[in-house]
Amino acid sequence: MYELNLPTYDIQLGGTREKPEIFDFLRRRFVKLTPEEWVRQHFVHWLIEHKGYPKGLLGNEIALRVGDKKLRCDSILYNQQAQPKMIIEYKAPTITLSQKVFDQISAYNLLLHVDYLVVSNGIQHYCCRMDYERNGYDFLPDIPDYEKI
Repeated sequence: MYELNLPTYDIQLGGTREKPEIFDFLRRRFVKLTPEEWVRQHFVHWLIEHKGYPKGLLGNEIALRVGDKKLRCDSILYNQQAQPKMIIEYKAPTITLSQKVFDQISAYNLLLHVDYLVVSNGIQHYCCRMDYERNGYDFLPDIPDYEKI
C-alpha cells in the first residue's frame, strides 16, 4: 500500500491476495482494502491515538438520504448528544484534493450543519471551521485536538 503522512498503527489485514481486507475497528469487521480505506483507517487511528478523539463518538460510512438519493459520509464525529460535529472525507493518496472534493463534503454539510469539515488523502489534510454567522469558513493550520473543538 501507500506510505502516508500519518503515523502507522497495529494494522490487521485479512482476506486473500486477490481480495485483501483491513480491519475497521469502528465497524468491528474486515472491509475491502482500497487505497481510500487505507487512508481512512490510518486517519481514524491518528485521531483517536494522537488527537484524543473518543472512539465511541466516531462513525465510518454513515448513510445520508436526500429525497430518493442516498449519500455516504466517510466518517463523522458526533458530540456527546449524538449530533454531528465534524465530517471527514477521504480520498486515495493518488487523488488531488481539488475543489470537487470540497464541493462533495459541502453537499453533505447542507444536511448535517457541522462545525468542522476535514478532507485527507493521507498525504495532505485540510480542516475548515464553519462560520455560519458570516456564511463562510476558515481553514485551520492543523486538525485540532479533540479538547479544542
